[in-house]
Amino acid sequence: MEVQNIIFLVVLAVAAGLFAKSSSRLVAYLSVAKDENRFDRPLRRIWQVLVIAIGQKKILRDKSAGMIHAAIFWGFLILLGSAVEAILEGLNHDWSLNFLGPVYSAMTVLTDLFCLFIIVATLGAMYRRTIMKVKRLQISKEESLEANLILLTIFTIVTSLLISNAERIALGTDFSWAVRPVGEMLAGVLPVGTGGEIVFAVTWWLHILCILGFMNFLPYSKHLHVLTSVPNVYFSSLAPIANQLERIDFEDENLEQYGVNDIEDFSWKTILDGYTCTHCGRCTSVCPANQTGKVLDPRGIIVSIHERTMDKAPLILKQQNGEELTEEEQVVFDKKLVGDYIDPEALWACTTCGACMQECPVMIEHVPAIVGMRRSQVMMEAEFPQEVQPAFSNMENNGSPWAFSQAERADWTEGMEVPIAAETQDFDVLFWVGCAGSFDDRAKKVSRAFAELMNLAGVKYAILGTEEQCTGDSARRAGNEYLADMMTQANIETFERYNVKTIVATCPHCFSTLSNDYPQFGGNYEVIHHTQYIQKLVANGKLDLHGADVSKEAIAYHDSCYLGRYNDEYGAPRATLEHVPGLEIITNPRNRSKGFCCGAGGARMFMEETVGKPVNVERTEELLETGANTIAVNCPFCSTMITDGVKAKDRSEDVVVKDVAEIILEKIQPH
Repeated sequence: MEVQNIIFLVVLAVAAGLFAKSSSRLVAYLSVAKDENRFDRPLRRIWQVLVIAIGQKKILRDKSAGMIHAAIFWGFLILLGSAVEAILEGLNHDWSLNFLGPVYSAMTVLTDLFCLFIIVATLGAMYRRTIMKVKRLQISKEESLEANLILLTIFTIVTSLLISNAERIALGTDFSWAVRPVGEMLAGVLPVGTGGEIVFAVTWWLHILCILGFMNFLPYSKHLHVLTSVPNVYFSSLAPIANQLERIDFEDENLEQYGVNDIEDFSWKTILDGYTCTHCGRCTSVCPANQTGKVLDPRGIIVSIHERTMDKAPLILKQQNGEELTEEEQVVFDKKLVGDYIDPEALWACTTCGACMQECPVMIEHVPAIVGMRRSQVMMEAEFPQEVQPAFSNMENNGSPWAFSQAERADWTEGMEVPIAAETQDFDVLFWVGCAGSFDDRAKKVSRAFAELMNLAGVKYAILGTEEQCTGDSARRAGNEYLADMMTQANIETFERYNVKTIVATCPHCFSTLSNDYPQFGGNYEVIHHTQYIQKLVANGKLDLHGADVSKEAIAYHDSCYLGRYNDEYGAPRATLEHVPGLEIITNPRNRSKGFCCGAGGARMFMEETVGKPVNVERTEELLETGANTIAVNCPFCSTMITDGVKAKDRSEDVVVKDVAEIILEKIQPH
């Protein structure tokens, strides 16, 4: 073995040892958090990795930045072969991967091409950060310096590789089967002889040292996601966004903490999320609270969780090893996650719309983390906005967030033929009216419209009337899991009494909760949103739109978060409206999975906005800009918020907000 091989072996051993030590430290920190099974359905998880991590599906939602990152990522996958070959050559200068024959030729061609792509991409990324100054990329000076240093390192890795490979060609020492189109062009301008050997040695060592240095820098850097993004995608939730929250077993007498007080109360996946955050700011750039001037910064939430992990996890491990903490360490240990690291106001600004999770390219789960901390604030600390207390009290006493009597739940049916379950056992579908649909004057019109559509279609349905109570959605998302738990179990008992199999709901919040949360409690039903059900009735010919009013009308359609992002349903409402002759759906800028929240989710419906611009006004302005005189919605909360937005913009006289059910009924029975 030659001297340079011995030197390389020592360098490699030291680098590998340091990397193993720092990596084991990070793995140990995961152990301080709660256990959670994320190892189920491996084939589905592998597919998720192929589509999102390898295929860069979510990265490419942002066309310009997406292509830059995708070029770097795919380039690094291709360059893994070159890195392996560099290590082999470092051990023995005659070793390479050329035994792969034609496959090796394909590798060397792709390596050359992707080196060029990466050079262009890194320069583009630095341009966006330093010249264009893209808002979401404007971070602290320290983080900005680190980001540019990383980009410069990547630039150096690929340029040194290109030059060293080109020098092989110039020196006539390239491996057999190697095909290097870019190297061939560069070789003509590179020196030969002793000068060429020096250039080759310098660029080869620069390449390998940058790789080993980069590898060891990552565990201490915000670019740790280079190592953790693929595992984080693999272990991410297989459900759309955050449509199911962890159930708390209140019968467990050993349970001492409800919700998340500190990092040890999180799942290990949340700690991994902290490792994986790229600080790209995509989550923050689509957050309705942040974009309207609130203190909430989804990126900041995850970064703060990571900072707390790095501060407290080693101290927890130290205690577990039987060691005592110093006074300074005890001060750090006693800090609070919510308060010292995270502003409580940020938690309560969240509408739980899921836009942050939808846009995150590495599948970080912001909303469950926020709700987990809300739970601790509500159930352990009794620290929550006082505006939401009446809603809690009303749900506990009246079965609804509003101060209406249960006896009034079915009053909206006055003058209509609406069967009630207690009075008839002969029904196939339970119409879940919901609290808004039962008590809110505007939403009651939607309940009547949908009931009339089912009557016209001859559907055998019934409502629970006074036996219905809130699904618990607002309580659950506001952190009052104990209250939500009680309401859930009470509703399931009612469903079982009537042998309910199929439920149709006009509220996406009820629909989502019944679909995704209730199965955790043993409540497994076929749950359908009313727009889906109407589409089915039209498709089956039970609702005939052929004789409908064919007057031309343009509408702007608003996607609700809990039907769209939470349950991946964008087609049914649109398909239903498209059945209407003469109806034109105008697309607004932020639609489908990129839709903008109305501002009512996560119990924000019951809290005032005192900071920044109202979310509903921001969304309404966008819908009004389409020029449509009708705004179509599929949610009673959205209806209220958008209607209030129309009023705030003084457009009530020429713009009307209607539910899909109302539009269909009007077209079938034009007035």
